[in-house]
Amino acid sequence: MAERLPSAEWTQRPDLAALVAALGADNVRWVGGAVRDTLLGHDVRDIDAATPLEPATVIDRLRAAGIRTVPTGIDHGTVTAVLPGGPVEITTLRRDVSTDGRRATVAFAQDWREDAARRDFTINALYAAPDTLEIFDWFGGLGDLAAQRVRFIGDARQRIREDHLRILRYFRFQARFGAELDAEAEGACAELAATLKGLSRERIAGELLNLLGLPDPADTVARMLTLGVLPVVLPEAGPKGIEALRRLVANERAAGVTPNPIRRLAALLPTLPAVAETVAARLRLSKAQRERITRAAARCAEDAQQPRVLAYREGIDCAIDRLLLAGADVAPLIGWQVPELPLKGGEIVERGIAAGPEVARTLRQVESRWIDEGFPGRDRVKRILDEVLGGI
Repeated sequence: MAERLPSAEWTQRPDLAALVAALGADNVRWVGGAVRDTLLGHDVRDIDAATPLEPATVIDRLRAAGIRTVPTGIDHGTVTAVLPGGPVEITTLRRDVSTDGRRATVAFAQDWREDAARRDFTINALYAAPDTLEIFDWFGGLGDLAAQRVRFIGDARQRIREDHLRILRYFRFQARFGAELDAEAEGACAELAATLKGLSRERIAGELLNLLGLPDPADTVARMLTLGVLPVVLPEAGPKGIEALRRLVANERAAGVTPNPIRRLAALLPTLPAVAETVAARLRLSKAQRERITRAAARCAEDAQQPRVLAYREGIDCAIDRLLLAGADVAPLIGWQVPELPLKGGEIVERGIAAGPEVARTLRQVESRWIDEGFPGRDRVKRILDEVLGGI
């Protein structure tokens, strides 16, 4: 008897039924993560569909059914259907015409198995019929899913030569779904690690941060170092960084703090802001990410002495990052709102101080004492101001 997809909540969505009716049940199969995650009992966030219909036909049929579409990847055959329950990416069956490790030239196809054969891993090449929920598995993905094994479809080296980013995708999927290591995959990634140099920094950063955002990527990152993959994409990281990452993961878990990939990237690097800045620039991180990793790299032993003072001066996120990286207690910051000094310069002017440098100096004096006293309320701040002005 054919394997069938469990009847999950998403498979019963009325808007998906309308989409299938518009295209025809024989012309749609759910594919990839939605199928894989449903089989694992995980929540499904993104739904992808494959179809032998070409994009123009998909658009026409959905428009006739009153379903709006967006040509999100039309050059590669992908149309996004905008549905009340969430978008669905619909991609025409494809076959590779040529690949160079960075991008592929594709042609539309009619054969489901041919489309599956160009995917990366067996566990991502599972298709399901929307009406019967029958699963189509040409490459042993169901067995690999049961064995918690991430395995390339066909020849691992050929898959990597088609798209070098698959090296990093392999480690991300292995960290998320794998238990049993696949020797062929590991060997291919080690052998072809240098090909990652030809990829854009943005693509590398995206995969690296996705990996670091998983619950516990430390063992996988350590294996990337051993296999020579990590030195290609993050040469600044070494054994000390791996151990720092292990400690950070344990500290986050103990404190009940949500993992953050930038914080974890900082753990892999030396505690030198200049190094963090170099890595951030090379990986084309956003301005906010660059600032966060650079400030995390400026951590020091004194950070743990006054956590709330640190949070006031550096921001709550930076303070939590630095305390977790140092193995210090973050409890004083959980649920705490960084206060604002309840005093304005105009109040000092009203007390007879001429606007200008003297007001700023007075504000700094009051603020310093307010911080030292643990951020007391406005009544105490007014008395502190009296004391400061009394000493002028």
